[in-house]
Amino acid sequence: MNYIRNPQEIYNRSFSMIRAEANLESLPIDLVPLAVRIIHSCGMTDIVTDLAASPQAVNIARKALITGKPIFCDAEMVAKGIIQRRLPADNRVICTLNYPEVPELAKSIGNTRSAAAVELWKPDLENAIAVIGNAPTALFHLLELLDAGFPKPAVILGFPVGFVGAAESKAALAADSRGVPFVTLHGRRGGSAIAAAAVNALCQEEQ
Repeated sequence: MNYIRNPQEIYNRSFSMIRAEANLESLPIDLVPLAVRIIHSCGMTDIVTDLAASPQAVNIARKALITGKPIFCDAEMVAKGIIQRRLPADNRVICTLNYPEVPELAKSIGNTRSAAAVELWKPDLENAIAVIGNAPTALFHLLELLDAGFPKPAVILGFPVGFVGAAESKAALAADSRGVPFVTLHGRRGGSAIAAAAVNALCQEEQ
């Protein structure tokens, strides 16, 4: 079979094709490396039109990483997709979804386990990175908790995926991020690979 076997050639060609096919010129310059990584994770160059971010979100997120702030993830798949060796300050990557108290907490608040897990971020959330790549309820509930006085993260990377609540939760984030810088992808598309790719992109200056 005739196919490319050299890993570096595959890598180089992939990013060359992304830059050739995606309308990256429409994005702020600091958002381009993040967009490239996201496209590489999902294979869809047209997501550029749905990508949204508040001013300075990328720079603020990078500063939080460099100063060693933790990364909170709504799903284990997001956490596992983050390349640990690239983290600039050996940052902790935390997913509370499977903590033993979560099922009972979910019942008590009348919400999903994903939403309940966000409540456990409180002790270390201030100026941390909040990454949501699975559950719309996690993003909705994070916004509710911020309304109630929850500590503010440095940035919210909001990439929940699906048919129920995904587009709506991201629209809510973009409309009012409660004073927290954000990056999101409008519409139904998102997911763990995209969310992890966004974090990985923040760990390097250029691509």
